[in-house]
Amino acid sequence: MKRLALTWLMCLVLSLGARASVTCDTIYIDAATGDTLRPAVQLPWPQNVAAALDAVAGDEMFQRSLLGLMVWDLTTDSLIYEKNSRQLMRPASVQKLLTSVTALKNLGAAYQFRTRLYATAQTDKDSVLRGDVYVVGGFDPRFGADDMESFVGALSRGGLKFIDGRVFADVSLKDTLKWGKGWCWDDEEKTLTPLLYNGRDVFMKKFYEKLDAYGISHPGDYTYREVPLDSVTLLDERSHTVDQVLVRTLKQSDNLYAESIFYQLGAQEGQVYPSARLSAAKVEELQREMGLNPDDYNVADGSGLSLYNYATPHEIVTLLRYVWAHEDIYAHLVTALPIAGEDGTLKNRMKGTTAQGNVQAKTGTLNSVSTLAGYATAPNGHRLCFCIMNQGIRSQSWAHDIQDSICEIITRL
Repeated sequence: MKRLALTWLMCLVLSLGARASVTCDTIYIDAATGDTLRPAVQLPWPQNVAAALDAVAGDEMFQRSLLGLMVWDLTTDSLIYEKNSRQLMRPASVQKLLTSVTALKNLGAAYQFRTRLYATAQTDKDSVLRGDVYVVGGFDPRFGADDMESFVGALSRGGLKFIDGRVFADVSLKDTLKWGKGWCWDDEEKTLTPLLYNGRDVFMKKFYEKLDAYGISHPGDYTYREVPLDSVTLLDERSHTVDQVLVRTLKQSDNLYAESIFYQLGAQEGQVYPSARLSAAKVEELQREMGLNPDDYNVADGSGLSLYNYATPHEIVTLLRYVWAHEDIYAHLVTALPIAGEDGTLKNRMKGTTAQGNVQAKTGTLNSVSTLAGYATAPNGHRLCFCIMNQGIRSQSWAHDIQDSICEIITRL
């Protein structure tokens, strides 16, 4: 989609390749000749917005691909525009909005991702721990070097030099599947495990390396086993909040971070090795609360990587309306969303337009799929929410141009 150095409205219509006169705010533009004609009647807001969105939705490119679009006026609680809004489509990383909102509702922003260190005995006077050590994973993607230093430092405080027992890794917070259901075999994604070090499945390797650095002798291997909470002593605990994890989940669209949030939901049921199905059930509970039928959609994972996820623009806009009505959730979600032209996955988009610094939205990208959903403010001060889903596309840049143009319309007219 080539941008032309013309007036904004003319640029929009010509770049979309319109073949007929298009209704805009105060003018008609004939894309074939470039002539501008004054309309007999100037359309009021939001009819002018709807007319401009009609021009986008009517482009010939959508004869070969699918557009799902919905724009809602939150201030007046009314529909502005919809096109294929109830068509099932793959949401890509817009799925992270469902995961995040469900977590904020069920867990709260202060919920802790906890990784714990236990032992079945204390270090004796000979600097020997005559018992076992348990490391319990909390699926914390932010666990890093400082946290590991704290763990082994806690072991060494009694002068520990030798572990005369076994070392166990407890990874029972989630099932044993290393990838999500419906993920492509060639996705270069990190392993899903409750024991993470800097987001990688190297926790126990780094734990042993740190023991060696402290001069603590230990058994050469470890075994997976759930911690017996009635017979152990907590030595250390490291944690991070949902808020801390949420920012990277949404701003950078980090799939591992999203899955870490997703699996916390199912873990609240108290089952050992809970499956993704339990987490999906929590999302479905939210769908019912919003007045939706979960059977009309499909939740396969928390990140949107799965090709088995199905949503609609209507569902996502309903979610954004729900968030708007719950100030405690909205305050945490909106501050974690990418801002057009400024940060996150929207840092380089919509620069120099009325959408820059205005649109706060989650992007989504899969092969042949591009999505965008979030919030914006119209020139009259009305708060809006929207969802755009492009499917069957061959060019992400083309889809971005379409989405950016829509965002320009709703923040300009």
